[in-house]
Amino acid sequence: MTLFKSMNQIYNLIVLLALQWLKIFALFSPKVKLFVMGRKTTFSTLEDSIQATDKTIWFHAASLGEYEQGLPVMEAVKHHYPNHKIILTFFSPSGYEVRKNNSVADVTVYLPLDTIANAKEFVQLVHPEMVFFIKYEFWPNYLKELKRQHIKTYLISGILRKDQAFFKWYGSFYRKALHTFDYFFVQNETSKTLLQSIGFANVKVSGDTRFDRVVSILEHDNTLDFIKQFKNNITTVVIGSSWPKDEELLINYINNSADTVKFILAPHNIKFDQIQDLKKAITKRTILFSEKENADLTNYSVFIIDTIGILTKIYSYADMAYVGGGFGNPGVHNILEPATFGIPIVIGPNFSHFAEASALVNREGCISIQNQTQLNETFDRLLQNEDERHEKGHICSTFVQMNKGATQTIMTHIGQ
Repeated sequence: MTLFKSMNQIYNLIVLLALQWLKIFALFSPKVKLFVMGRKTTFSTLEDSIQATDKTIWFHAASLGEYEQGLPVMEAVKHHYPNHKIILTFFSPSGYEVRKNNSVADVTVYLPLDTIANAKEFVQLVHPEMVFFIKYEFWPNYLKELKRQHIKTYLISGILRKDQAFFKWYGSFYRKALHTFDYFFVQNETSKTLLQSIGFANVKVSGDTRFDRVVSILEHDNTLDFIKQFKNNITTVVIGSSWPKDEELLINYINNSADTVKFILAPHNIKFDQIQDLKKAITKRTILFSEKENADLTNYSVFIIDTIGILTKIYSYADMAYVGGGFGNPGVHNILEPATFGIPIVIGPNFSHFAEASALVNREGCISIQNQTQLNETFDRLLQNEDERHEKGHICSTFVQMNKGATQTIMTHIGQ
């Protein structure tokens, strides 16, 4: 038996075992339950929503971040192919549950697990003319079926690393999956070089479509009257996607801050108990988003956003931002949204896996802190020095503007 056949059999066995284990874990985990239960209706939804005569284009996003990354291309494809239905799949509940009612896709479903049977049934029902995988997630059985049916398949905003299985001695099984792709649109030269090192010439550095996504935000109406009322022309720090490790430092700073600054916190998790604990830990006058009706928001110093979907607009009111996640793994959350509004950004120490964060730290538009002392010093300096805030904010906005254009590169190529 060849190594490839052996790896193929092992992979398929692991997927089948994972399916059984997930059913058990679903009894104890609400998130895993969503993962399992959500997939039970995928095929019936596709049967009800797609006719044999429909022309379709399929996009796959692992989670919410990849959806946001792929959105500019989805919108461009929808514009250029108005007679096609856009089919969007998610792997993770954190993506699907937040964006299942999006306006760009005609059908949004969970992607069934990567079994041979699921891949064949899914591709048969969707029968796409083109497929776009966003950033990563290389599912061998789906890719094999797409290749078998000669369906054009693209990787967009791809990112490759030398520690991935494709580039190891045992990686023939995974490398074969890459042969499905008609073209790779990658974020950087490193990814291009890695693909070329294993024989792929069909690759172009197009950049990261997230820059196009955040640039387009500036064209939208970002007005939130209740945030304007809360801010009340007072210097405001917006804290986005914070985790408990971030909040330990931030709460200490907030509680000892002057009354000449306000804070808006949008935690990553908005579970009721966690929100209540966060509010209790803050000694400043604090109000929740869910409590704002009929309240005079100008009387509060801290505003906790216990809802989702409005953080991007809130950043437009910030004088500076702290983006959470940098004290955990895999690291800091999306810094491009505040950057596009031209404000300085503070993050934790874990950012090296994120090219945009590394670039902005090197350019000094973004500041990485490692402890309470550094956070206090950084916040104090930025809050007391408006010129420095403007300088670092300008670095951030310029960086975003200089890196836009990936979507046009992709659309130009696929239109050839």
